[in-house]
Amino acid sequence: MDRIIHLLIYSVLSICLIPGFISCKQRGELKPIHYSGSYNRDFNDLNPVQLAEAKKIGITPITSTKEAGKAKRKMEKIETNDNYEVEKLTHSIPYLIPDAAELLDEIGKNFRDSLKVKNAPDYKIKVTSVTRMMSDVKKLRKSNINSSKNSAHLYGTTFDISWVRYTKTDKDDPIDLDNGQLKMVLASVLRDLKRENRCYVKHERKQGCFHITVRSKK
Repeated sequence: MDRIIHLLIYSVLSICLIPGFISCKQRGELKPIHYSGSYNRDFNDLNPVQLAEAKKIGITPITSTKEAGKAKRKMEKIETNDNYEVEKLTHSIPYLIPDAAELLDEIGKNFRDSLKVKNAPDYKIKVTSVTRMMSDVKKLRKSNINSSKNSAHLYGTTFDISWVRYTKTDKDDPIDLDNGQLKMVLASVLRDLKRENRCYVKHERKQGCFHITVRSKK
């Protein structure tokens, strides 16, 4: 009998040591997730506001691939990392001015930190659109009549983060959050940064994203 008990204890301990086995990590009970506000009301920085800031601090819009090479020297390449995932880009290039790249990284980090505080499983945000060339805007307007001809995306200051899709970092974690819960966490992060005058944010319902423009630090 003692031998059987010892074997059972050994088996449980072995399972607890398996990477990704959450129930033995003493993560704690999942804390309530909520958002006390209105997405449309709290994130209603329209295109004229974002465009004015983008023109003030951003690059000159890119009209050709040749110009893109020069513009990239003034920007930072963004790619999937520990704090966010960049989806396959079809109408933009993965570059942002340094302040915008820094803001994006901070949003991703704050999002993951917020999940950790709530004892929630770990997820990463997804970036769906970044800096556009003039040709990208023209192509996009053919398929999306609501797309702005003079977009803040042209200036390297602006990016979109999906509030519909997220990436779960540990597939073995038995706890899942739905998109509604994750959106509430993301919205809380963005509202904090918006209140600090770090960015302008528009809640895009049809596109399923938060449209974000970095603000000048001055």
